[in-house]
Amino acid sequence: MLTCKNAGNWAWPEEDSAMAINWNDLQDFLLIARAGQLARAAAQSGVDATTMGRRLRRLEVRLGTTLFEQTRQGQILTEAGERMLEEVEAMEHAARRISENTESGLGAGGLLRVSLSEGFGTWLVAAHLRSFTEQHPRLMFDLVASSGFLSPSKREADLAVTLSRPRAGPVIAGKLSDYALRLYASRDYLDRHGVPGEPADLSAGHPLVGYIPDLLYAPELRYLAEIEPNLSATVRSSSINAQHRMIAAGAGIGVLPCFIGDSDTTLMPVLPDRRITRSFWLVTHKDTHNLARVRAFKEWLTALVAQERGRLLPR
Repeated sequence: MLTCKNAGNWAWPEEDSAMAINWNDLQDFLLIARAGQLARAAAQSGVDATTMGRRLRRLEVRLGTTLFEQTRQGQILTEAGERMLEEVEAMEHAARRISENTESGLGAGGLLRVSLSEGFGTWLVAAHLRSFTEQHPRLMFDLVASSGFLSPSKREADLAVTLSRPRAGPVIAGKLSDYALRLYASRDYLDRHGVPGEPADLSAGHPLVGYIPDLLYAPELRYLAEIEPNLSATVRSSSINAQHRMIAAGAGIGVLPCFIGDSDTTLMPVLPDRRITRSFWLVTHKDTHNLARVRAFKEWLTALVAQERGRLLPR
């Protein structure tokens, strides 16, 4: 068990049950360090913020040091807290390796949290996930498909599929696949408003569906300027699934990944020669990329992407 003689100098405590630190205390510390806020960490743990704060104070008293500085944004690690984080993460890695070795003959188990873009997570991964979960019944699987990404480098997720390659951090990243996007509109919309013959026609009376500029979580989501300079969306949402529904309902013309737009038979490509290409990147933490559950999902996802290549990059 860890204790602290002074700010940042760790040592094993004397045999004193009153000062013993259990793994649950250290797990709470990890949650707060990674979440950056007591309330967020408490929600992840399933307790209220008051309980989580009490546990943190108890740990700091036992260690004899302050682990976090309270700010308006939340909890920031102190210098002692940073050193504590290194020690506890090393313990976490060791515990995972022990669990993996002990249960190697039983297949992958434990919690696997995967962070994906909303469209990719909904239209491709979720639609096929049954085959993975049936292969690995001992896994608890968290699919975080949202506008934005959890960070493997901060241990918020075991694996993420991002829109750009991370430039820093203790991660391993590789390109998963390119994918294509095009303009789409509903058949009903085109019957009522006509089919644009060239990009300049888009600014002449056609409402454009797209993202809310100041809520973009990645610069790769800026599409319309690649179709025609100075185009801007007038019907906007932070959700690609909401944009798809608005386009399908005839609210306007918008850019969708082809694996979404081509899957909806009520939609028609608009200016189909104007095609945009982006990439998906597979990102894992360098210390956990070899865990059985992470390897299993990487292999499954890579095979799925190869199988669905025609939807990602249609001719």
